[in-house]
Amino acid sequence: MAPQTVAIPPIEQLLPHAAPMILIDRVNAVSEEALEAEVEIRPGSLFHDGAGVGAWVGIEYMAQAIAAWAGYHALLRGETVKIGFLLGSRRYACAVPEFATGSRLKVDVKLLLQAENGLGSFECAISDLSTQQELAQATVSVFQPHDATQYQEGMA
Repeated sequence: MAPQTVAIPPIEQLLPHAAPMILIDRVNAVSEEALEAEVEIRPGSLFHDGAGVGAWVGIEYMAQAIAAWAGYHALLRGETVKIGFLLGSRRYACAVPEFATGSRLKVDVKLLLQAENGLGSFECAISDLSTQQELAQATVSVFQPHDATQYQEGMA
């Protein structure tokens, strides 16, 4: 991944979310076409069930990493961070039933396609940072409208 051109802001500045819905902890690296984020699974993590976080939440970790990538690039262009929509995924596969308490996850997203109309597709993977084992993968489709004002008003 190529080095970023400016310092990476805190995750709260990159996502159009508010606590407790911010599920990823930080962005470690970002480039023109990719981003690497990190998640630590703690007892207080949203969706924690006592032993960990269900593997089904991995798709949201991927979606939030994509949103952080979009937010970073919006800030580079001098724009505000906008909302986006997770349209779906293809072939989400996870090697574990849940992400265990205490594990540190690396979430990698790589841009495959970005159309003028706001549609995008990303290749995504989640790995355990301590073992380097890939735990989940998917191709994720997203949509970011050019004028998100009408959507943001309904969310306030």
